Amino acid sequence: METLYLLIPISVVLVFLIAIAFWWSLRNGQFDDLEGPAYRILMDDDSPPPQPPEERPAASSADANGGPG
Repeated sequence: METLYLLIPISVVLVFLIAIAFWWSLRNGQFDDLEGPAYRILMDDDSPPPQPPEERPAASSADANGGPG
């Protein structure tokens, strides 16, 4: 019987702490999108990323005339 005097207040405090953690997670959007991350894994894009266009140096007058000189 004496242990109930200790266990009941501890369990009530524990319930309040769990409730506070639950309400905090609701207000911070932890449960907003439960399916999105699962679908994001399935919709994996295996194609390589597009390569940026290569920059070519400006043609000099020697290159335009067919060679040096």
